[in-house]
Amino acid sequence: MDEVIILGAGGHGKVVLDILLAQGAYRPVGFVDDNPAMAGRLVCGLPVLGRLADLPRLRAGGLRHAVIAIGDNATRLRHRPVLEGQGFELVTAVHPTAFVSPRSTIGRGVVVAPRACLVVDCAVGDMAIVNTGAVVDHEGDVGEGAHVGPAAALSGRVVLGRGAFVGTGAAVIQGRRIGRFATVGAGAAVVRDVPDHATAVGVPARVIKVSPPPAGL
Repeated sequence: MDEVIILGAGGHGKVVLDILLAQGAYRPVGFVDDNPAMAGRLVCGLPVLGRLADLPRLRAGGLRHAVIAIGDNATRLRHRPVLEGQGFELVTAVHPTAFVSPRSTIGRGVVVAPRACLVVDCAVGDMAIVNTGAVVDHEGDVGEGAHVGPAAALSGRVVLGRGAFVGTGAAVIQGRRIGRFATVGAGAAVVRDVPDHATAVGVPARVIKVSPPPAGL
C-alpha cells in the first residue's frame, strides 16, 4: 500500500486522516504543517514530519503521494503547485459512506467526506472539498478548489466557480451559479446567482460585500 502525507495538521487534517484510513487505498504516515507550534507533535497518533521547506527531504526519502488538508480554498490552491513541483502526486480521498454516482467524475486532490452525496452526472474539479453530509444533486458542477460545507445542499445543475465556498447548512436552488471565490454564508438560501468574489448571507441570500480576488489566483 502506497504511503501518503497530509499537508495540514489542523481539524480538517484530522478529518482527511480518518477518510484515508476508512478508504484503505493509502497508508498515512504523517503530517506536514508550517505552524511552528506543531513541530514534533503527534496528531491522532501520527507525527508532524516537518514544514513545507522539508518537502524535498521527504520526497528524497521515498514519499511520493500527498493530500492537501486545508479548508481555506485560496491557500489550498496555492499549495498545489508547491507539492507538484516537488514531484508529489496528489491523491483523492473518498469516505466509503459517501455516495458517488458512477456517472459522476471527481478530479485529483479532492476530498469527499462521510455521508456526502454526489448524484448523477456531477463533476467535481481538482482540489475541491465536498464536506460531511453535503449534497450535490444531478448535473452539479463543483469548480476547482471549491468547497461545499457540511450539510450544505446544492440542487440540480448548480455551478460553483473556482474557489467558491458554500457554508454549513446552506441551500442553493436549481440552476444557480456561485461565482469564482464567492462565499455563501452558513444557513443561507440562495435563489439568485452570486457574483464572483461576493459574499451572500441570509434567507433569501443577499450580497453584503464584494472582495478583491485572492492574490496570485
